[in-house]
Amino acid sequence: MTENTLVKERLPITLAIAIFMQMLDSTILNTALPAIARDLNQSAINMHYAIVAYVLTLALLMPVSGFLADKFGTQRVFIMALLIFSIGSLFCALSKNLTHLIIARIIQGAGGSLMTPVGKLAIIKTFDTKEIVKAMNFAIVPALIGPVMGPLVGGYMSVYLSWHWIFLINIPIGVVGIILARSYMPNYRSDAPKFDLRGFVYFSLASLLLSLSIELLGDVQNLTLVLTIFIIGILSLIVYFIYARKSQNAIFPTNLFMVRTFRVGILGNFATRLGISSVPLLLPLMIQTVFGQSAIVSGWMIAPMALMAIFAKSRVITILQKFGYRNTLVVNTMIIGLLIASLAIPGIHTSIYWFVPIIVTIGFFNSIQFTSMNTIAIADLRKYHTSSGNSLLAVNQQLAIGFGISSGLLILKYFEANKAMLDNSTHTAFRYTFMVIGLISILSSFVFRRLHASDGSNLQ
Repeated sequence: MTENTLVKERLPITLAIAIFMQMLDSTILNTALPAIARDLNQSAINMHYAIVAYVLTLALLMPVSGFLADKFGTQRVFIMALLIFSIGSLFCALSKNLTHLIIARIIQGAGGSLMTPVGKLAIIKTFDTKEIVKAMNFAIVPALIGPVMGPLVGGYMSVYLSWHWIFLINIPIGVVGIILARSYMPNYRSDAPKFDLRGFVYFSLASLLLSLSIELLGDVQNLTLVLTIFIIGILSLIVYFIYARKSQNAIFPTNLFMVRTFRVGILGNFATRLGISSVPLLLPLMIQTVFGQSAIVSGWMIAPMALMAIFAKSRVITILQKFGYRNTLVVNTMIIGLLIASLAIPGIHTSIYWFVPIIVTIGFFNSIQFTSMNTIAIADLRKYHTSSGNSLLAVNQQLAIGFGISSGLLILKYFEANKAMLDNSTHTAFRYTFMVIGLISILSSFVFRRLHASDGSNLQ
């Protein structure tokens, strides 16, 4: 077996370790939030700041990933990212209050902001265009074990051990990832231009302010402040695009958006994830707070979603070859929206196990959605755009997740506060929230109608 063949076999596994650690961490936290909230004397809803702090840090720092990888090499940056993430996990376990936990999650986010985009960049540079889908698919399949184990491990640990162990488990996984990266990840470097600090400040400021405005939107007493922050965020984004059009060294060149498949992929990614990102957080929260079930039960309820996602991964390529990217994404997005809305159907006296078929089916179609969106976005990028395009795609995904989580909880808070509509029922607030989120997902399907029937054929 040649060295190149060995690298092609082991590199997707190395990336899978990083994604597995991140997905395990995030899904463990979803089911353990009520237990952590009790220990830190916080409400379960307030604990979402620990999730958003992590996601927002990812979005803010991911723009640097392409530059650092080009300058110092993919292997070195990837190993450094794993190390920072593991240290952040240790600090999370040592947290004594919500503030400490948020700071530790920011450190985790600093590591996570580099891990996945740099790992994906190494795969893009190692594999031919027609091999990328298969390689990415292989990398994600082992990583999907994280979402399967996460809810279960989080539930059992929070009940039988303590929530601190949900972070400590990342440390041995990180060590394995570092060992594999040292052996099998190529240290690709490029002639990195001077870092676009000015563009980075404009873009990051826009991301931060827009995210902050969503977070503060629930406080109607400060509506003027929220609108001011939102407007400044929009202006910062406009200033960035004006600057980037004139700059020869923009961190995200505007000519990326000249590529139609990338433009549709980016917008579709954001719109779709905006609708569905809050579901993995809202479901365990509803199962525990409304139906009075334990973290273990909610973990077993959510795990089938990830199991079905693993099964779907083996069918994605066949589905895309038969129906094409356009038809697959348009129809698949609408199905996901309808499934999310159907989570509102079971009543308070209905057995919670009626949710299981819906959850399982969502997992199947989510898997198809994410693989299709991610690959079509990079389908027509030129080699000199892969670093910046890959980084922007990753940033876009994290911003959408952060916006989606905040928006979902904001909608829930709105319905909870509207007693005239809900007859004082928290469960009714959850039901209305799922219907609104489902509608948002259905509407996002129209973005993918801008794809052509032949788009993505070079990936098949």
